[in-house]
Amino acid sequence: MFGVVFYAAPIVISLYLSFTDWNPLGVPRWRGIGNYQYLLTIDPLFWRSLLNTLVFAAGSAAIGIPAALALALAVTSSRGRGAWRAIFWLPAVTNVVAVAYVWQYVLDPTYGIVNRALAALGVSGPDWLSSSATAMLSVAGVMAWMTIGHNMLLFSAGIEAIDPAILEAARSDGASPLQTTRLIVLPLLRPTMLFVLITTLISGMGYFALILVMTEGGPDDSTMVTALYMYRMAFEALRMGRASAVAFILLAVTVLLSLLQFRLLGREAEAGV
Repeated sequence: MFGVVFYAAPIVISLYLSFTDWNPLGVPRWRGIGNYQYLLTIDPLFWRSLLNTLVFAAGSAAIGIPAALALALAVTSSRGRGAWRAIFWLPAVTNVVAVAYVWQYVLDPTYGIVNRALAALGVSGPDWLSSSATAMLSVAGVMAWMTIGHNMLLFSAGIEAIDPAILEAARSDGASPLQTTRLIVLPLLRPTMLFVLITTLISGMGYFALILVMTEGGPDDSTMVTALYMYRMAFEALRMGRASAVAFILLAVTVLLSLLQFRLLGREAEAGV
């Protein structure tokens, strides 16, 4: 009953609303597939937001996953790894609004630490959040920083699940630590890498709070992601039906990514990795 009331019922109601024109102050009016037609064929901002969402998710994954893997390899073989894991986990549990304001200051073109460091090297730093050329890179980098601790723990679990006898046999055969990592650890981590990649992409697909605070979708809609577009459609334009349609299109894209994950994981299992 709990699941029906708090999960199934809202989904069914939202699906119904996606076929209506509804202002919260009025009564829903049936539109059929009109909302979907508008989004897919009329409004260019929706398509731009979808592209921005893919860039944001892929960018945060490209920055954060290699860093998380490197940290996991370093921390797993170090002393006090529990303390290090707790330290790197902190960004994942820090309030996102606080994170956004701190990074706004860090990336400030005049007083920010980043541009001051670049100035010390003789480089003139850009206006990170106010330029369409760097705004998406900036928010994707912050998102990567927030997720690095979570992904590091996943990689650490994968590394510790490797049979120690395999690593010991490699050392006995004269393999260096670098060779052991490259030829044994990384290949055995492929399923974990794939899982982290897909879950990071899916997480990035629905994320918007950080962008709402840091850039509000600007400049020139360069960081307008689909979840933020949906938020504005619902709570600023009060087009709840159209916002519901956005939600289900985004759900469809997320489901496709999930199916891709299952397909790729299935191939890994068949290959015996």
